[in-house]
Amino acid sequence: MVQKEVRKKTKIYGAVAVLSAIILVSVIYAFGSSPTLFPPSQTPSVVGMKTFSSLQELKSYINNTSQQSSSFSGGPLDSQFFGAQAPTPAPASAQSGTGNSPNTPGTFSVTQTGESYSTTNVQVAGVDELDTVKTDGQYIYTVSTTQNTGYYYGGYNSQTSNAVFIISADPQNPQVISKIVLGNDTEPAGLFLSADGNKLVVLASKYQFYAYPLIGGVIAMPNSEGIGVPMIPAYQADVYTYINVYDVSNKANPVLTRNFTVSGSYFDSRMIGNYVYAVVSQPAMDYNNNVTLPAIYNGNNGYDIAPTSVYYADMVVPSYYTFTSFFGINIADDTQQPTNMTVMMGGASTMYVSQNNMYVTYPTWTDGGQYTSIYRVSINGTQLNFEAQGNVPGYTINQYSMDEYNGYFRVATNWYNTTQMNNVYVLNSNLTVVGKLEGLAQNENLYAVRFMGDRAYLVTFHQTDPFFVLDLSNPEAPKLAGELKIPGYSSFLQPYDENHVIGLGSETSISSGMESNTLKLSLFDVTDINNPTEIANYVVEGNYTSSMALNDPKALLFDLQKQLLVIPVSINNYYYNTVVGNNTGSSQISPPSAPAPQPGIIVANTNNEYWQGAYVFNLSVNGGFSLKGTVTHLNSTLLDSQGFMTDSSAYYSSQNDWITRSLYIGNTLYTISNSEVQLNSLTDLTEIGQISLT
Repeated sequence: MVQKEVRKKTKIYGAVAVLSAIILVSVIYAFGSSPTLFPPSQTPSVVGMKTFSSLQELKSYINNTSQQSSSFSGGPLDSQFFGAQAPTPAPASAQSGTGNSPNTPGTFSVTQTGESYSTTNVQVAGVDELDTVKTDGQYIYTVSTTQNTGYYYGGYNSQTSNAVFIISADPQNPQVISKIVLGNDTEPAGLFLSADGNKLVVLASKYQFYAYPLIGGVIAMPNSEGIGVPMIPAYQADVYTYINVYDVSNKANPVLTRNFTVSGSYFDSRMIGNYVYAVVSQPAMDYNNNVTLPAIYNGNNGYDIAPTSVYYADMVVPSYYTFTSFFGINIADDTQQPTNMTVMMGGASTMYVSQNNMYVTYPTWTDGGQYTSIYRVSINGTQLNFEAQGNVPGYTINQYSMDEYNGYFRVATNWYNTTQMNNVYVLNSNLTVVGKLEGLAQNENLYAVRFMGDRAYLVTFHQTDPFFVLDLSNPEAPKLAGELKIPGYSSFLQPYDENHVIGLGSETSISSGMESNTLKLSLFDVTDINNPTEIANYVVEGNYTSSMALNDPKALLFDLQKQLLVIPVSINNYYYNTVVGNNTGSSQISPPSAPAPQPGIIVANTNNEYWQGAYVFNLSVNGGFSLKGTVTHLNSTLLDSQGFMTDSSAYYSSQNDWITRSLYIGNTLYTISNSEVQLNSLTDLTEIGQISLT
């Protein structure tokens, strides 16, 4: 009870310190230090991992080496729960361990009846990633988060409904089989499913926060929905992350067999075989001579992590510390105790996992600029061992910035002091830099990275899209092999095969004084690494068109054998007149499911137009992007003759109906939103059925 009360007070009274730290870090980042052209050749020194001898030593270390502030802003779930959708970590290449596991585009499995089905779009073959939808080829398991208002991106609302649905995917009789209800004080992270389909893992964060009180029967600080605004932000609330394991061998009666809960914010996770690996962080600070240590609750048993079991390393000193805990859980054996390793480090920012190692990074700043500190933890079943730590100049943009291949760890960074540039570093198993390529695309931002075997692909952007091909066959001497400049930029790169890469990004254009920012798909041919070419592209036309797959690659469905590509798309058009000309096959002005205006006819739009759904493509090297059609969950009675919604309020209140995922089983396409699952034939997209989730 004492620890819990201290935790509450620490978080409440730490708010002022948080704001001060944010301002301080911003000033340091903005003004930097002495000018340098390239990152320093000598990175900050690193010594071995140690543990504290006592709680007093831990307190002293925090007080003597940090700014004694809590700049920790929580994990991705915290931002979503409290009102702003956080960036979702994205994936990279697919080599793991010291072997040569191929980066398998369009991963799929086969049912007992011989029907193929799609699986989660992951970064590394054999390393599953948490997602809101899973399937075993017969059943679909999906997380649904709905609100009566539809504004589920708007933060906490007492009307939020969180549930996990188990659905029979039989096209002849699709239906909900069972439902696991989650509280509205939780933010689901997603699901894992065992290979035999008998164990379902639900990860979520649970919150206890303190809202402004009623004054005269009226909420003192209501939000736009009339709900009480939290008095303190997400990273100052009580946050717990839980891992629930359900026996779903009887789909109609899922049984909770394990509840494992830890204090702190969910950061990231993976599953290899029957083992789930999760990472959770919480602030590490001394408030009123008390440090709140991570707490673990395994069923009815709870305890705090001992200060003597907390690891730390004298690396680049961060502006603040977190307790970042690594957990390994065998979901096939509920009697086997989970393992835990807690490291005191800066705020975790990105994670890459191979079949043998977990790499977690955090950003730090020194007089020489910004650095990324890296920790390597080996994994073998539930066994977790700290192996190495190191650092490189610059910062990573997401998990796809990192990769492990043939015993080397590769990482791409964007570095800025007085000069901005992009760099690639190759590190050995001790995380010592053995090779580097620095100075790419000076004064340009890094937008996308993909490592594929002996190659790496980078996309930077300023005004054009430089697509770089790097030769990493010699780890000690990575080099630039080829470069292509085209309009726009790609923010995600998906392998098509070993010689072709799909780019998903944006292109900005101005026509008649009207600026348009449009979704662009590209297919790059990298057979000749010295001469990459764009052999096909498709632009989703409109004033503003986008896809959640730009930031969340799990929203992208790609299958090489079926030549199938499906992505969620949103279209916003704002008061314009346009002439619909002959379509060259690279663009479409309105949802293709709508009646198409005749070429050459002027279409006068007097209202804003909105649309959301899934674009379904055939994609091949010879045929490029061929649009088969679209699927939408929007209420058809609210669409005009062109297939758009024209009422902005109705559109943004329809967010429960926005398609976020798609998968296939056999010849059936399943699109998933928070309100329903829709079935369509992959042959001609004829609707087969709908399953309501509300």
